[in-house]
Amino acid sequence: MLDLLNGFVVELRNAGLPVSLTENLDAMEAVQHIPLEDRDAFKYALGATLIKNHAHWRSFETVFEVYFSLRGPEYNIGDGDGDTDIDELWREMQDLASQEQNGKGQGGMDSMTPEEIAQMLMQALMNGDQGMMRAMAKQAVQRFAGMEPGRPVGGTYYLYRTLRNLDLDNMLDKMMEATKDQMDSDMTPLEERLEKEEYSDRIEKFKGEIESEIRRRLVADRGAEAMAKTLRKPLPEDVEFMHASRDEMVALKKSLYPLTRKLAARLARKRKHGRKGPLDFRNTVRHSLSYGGVPAEPKFKYPRPAKPELIVIADISGSVAAFARFTLMLVYAIQGQFSKVRSFVFIDGIDEVTDYFKSTEDISEAIHRVNTEADVVWVDGHSDYGHAFEVFWQRHQKDVGPKATVLLLGDARNNYHASQSWVVKEMQQKARHVYWLNPEPKSYWNTGDSIVGEYGTYTDGVYECRNLRQLEAFVDLLA
Repeated sequence: MLDLLNGFVVELRNAGLPVSLTENLDAMEAVQHIPLEDRDAFKYALGATLIKNHAHWRSFETVFEVYFSLRGPEYNIGDGDGDTDIDELWREMQDLASQEQNGKGQGGMDSMTPEEIAQMLMQALMNGDQGMMRAMAKQAVQRFAGMEPGRPVGGTYYLYRTLRNLDLDNMLDKMMEATKDQMDSDMTPLEERLEKEEYSDRIEKFKGEIESEIRRRLVADRGAEAMAKTLRKPLPEDVEFMHASRDEMVALKKSLYPLTRKLAARLARKRKHGRKGPLDFRNTVRHSLSYGGVPAEPKFKYPRPAKPELIVIADISGSVAAFARFTLMLVYAIQGQFSKVRSFVFIDGIDEVTDYFKSTEDISEAIHRVNTEADVVWVDGHSDYGHAFEVFWQRHQKDVGPKATVLLLGDARNNYHASQSWVVKEMQQKARHVYWLNPEPKSYWNTGDSIVGEYGTYTDGVYECRNLRQLEAFVDLLA
């Protein structure tokens, strides 16, 4: 058990979860006080001691299901034997169904027609029979998944094959029709809705049983370490903006709001206690009286640091649009830490969008307006950093002063247009700081039409910013 727990913790760390030695020891202590046969209690005891962020729960759950799946010799792929209790329940239910239809028992699920399987599954789902659903999930995987020992195929393929043969997409409608036929009177809209939600939940749980069964068989065939590596997914804060799927984008947005609260508190605390000012001679002499005139305790002035002004200039073309969107959302969520925030977006033309954020409290709505209403196309809608920067400087150079920090967002892929890097040089001379955030990996910089190095010469730093973790680190630097 100790080796299994150590392997489990190592895999959590490999998945990106920050598990410290102290938390590891807490988990070891916690499992001593719960019955190990209670799988749920064991799972939540480990979760309570090892997980600090709700966004990490899904990754934890995946690793847990792999390392502590109910596996053994009975789950070897290609073996027809299984768990005694579940198989016995399956045989009893199958015998009962076959006796009603034919007056005699049948030997296995292979001998049943798809219609008979669908009917038995529908009855199990309508009755909410967890044991029968578990037994049917096991038998369905055995019959339909087509799993072979050593075959390098992911679990998603086996899940698709199993669900396709069970035709669960039409199961909900059949269950609702059967329920209405069994009732003496018509269902009210509320009753129908509640019944439909209950059946939908049972179908999803049945799909989960099939996934678990496939995972158990794969772990038994390939080993926990190999399966954990295969199923490993990045945490929300490590998902790259430029390659995130739709579901990952939703997870990113959910992670953004707690991040803004944490950053705002950190920036405020950093400004309050971050720096000592020059020596306060009068205060030092006054306090030296308690030491007989010896200035043993120097006193310093604590200046009130001014909040910086922030000017954001963001490329919203193509794949970098997602990066710009999340950066703007983060900046405006913590805008209380800046005395003024102004935002400009561009492709080959440039437009100011500051008022979009002032007119609404919903940042998502403001971002939608940026994407649909901003006048950012000058000629053909292909990135032209040089022209956009030149137009910005012609219109707004007077707004760039010694209190302003300029934030340039983009991959600097200029489609071989003139760079006009002199504009960035002028910004650096007039502004407090000029930073460039690039959502591409460093290995891609200055390749092809990327000229980030030419611009970076005139900035206070070019930072790789591919995910929320890197974005958080940079915003902390701004204070």
